[in-house]
This record gives sequence, C-alpha cells and structure tokens, in this order.
Amino acid sequence: MNQSEPLRPSSLATFFYVLSLSLASTCWAHGDVTPQAVDTSALPALGKEWKQDNPYRGNATAIKVGSSAFNQNCARCHGLEAISGGIAPDLRKLDNECATQKVAKAQALCLREIDEYFLGKFRRGVTRNGAVYMPPFEGILNQEAAWSIKSYLETRREKPLVAAK
Repeated sequence: MNQSEPLRPSSLATFFYVLSLSLASTCWAHGDVTPQAVDTSALPALGKEWKQDNPYRGNATAIKVGSSAFNQNCARCHGLEAISGGIAPDLRKLDNECATQKVAKAQALCLREIDEYFLGKFRRGVTRNGAVYMPPFEGILNQEAAWSIKSYLETRREKPLVAAK
C-alpha cells in the first residue's frame, strides 16, 4: 500500500481491534501487580518493632532507596514522582496541613499523625466494600522500605515544610 491509497475498511477494523486489545491489557494489568523487592541493606536496621515516627526523615540514602521503591511498587497507582493521575490519592498532599503549622510542637504532632496514618495504610492496605484499593505491604516489604518511601514522599511535598517556631 502506498501513501496515496486510502485505508480499506478491513485495515481500519484491524487497527482499532489491535488498539482496543492493547488498551484493555493496560487496564487489566493494573490490578494484578507483583510487589518488587526493595534493597534496604544500605539503611540502618530498625528491628522488628515498627517505629511510630519516620526514623529516616531527611536521610539522603533513605530518600534514594525510597524513590526506587516508590517507582517500583507505588507509582502504578499513585503516579510517577507521586503525581497522581486520579487513580489513587496524590501523595504530595499527604502532609499539607503540617506545612501550615506555625508552632513547632503542633507541627511535630501533625507529622507524627501523618506518619501513623501512612504506616497504617502501608501495613494494612485499603479495602472498601470488599474491594481492595491498596494492597497491604506488611510481610511483603519491611519497615525500612516503608520509611524510606515516606522519606522520599517528604521530598515531593506540594507545600514545603518550613520549620515552625
């Protein structure tokens, strides 16, 4: 077929058939994802007891590990660089409220509450009316991976965290 010939109906039908199959496979692939291992060997071990606060906050190594872990395990739903495409919450907004706190004690309490919220969702996942919106990662990824992901997310904040007085 040269460029001046119009597409035949059978060619158009084949094109749209292949396009629809590729789009359908993309949609179906979203729900059947195998978690990827996260190498946390460069991070200080945290032990078996889960920490209440992010022990890696501001740790450059943890942020690097967390970036990789996020992209491998979270970005499918929460978006590349944590910029959600609408499937799941935009995690850059996770601690926006903490950024507005002007009193150091209130800001620290806010960060602790957000850490607790994040850890709960990470460990137990999210299920509504029997539908799994986020799989639980406890027993699949360790707490070093969890806190490294949280450390990475803190670098992606929508509102920068300013030290309160």
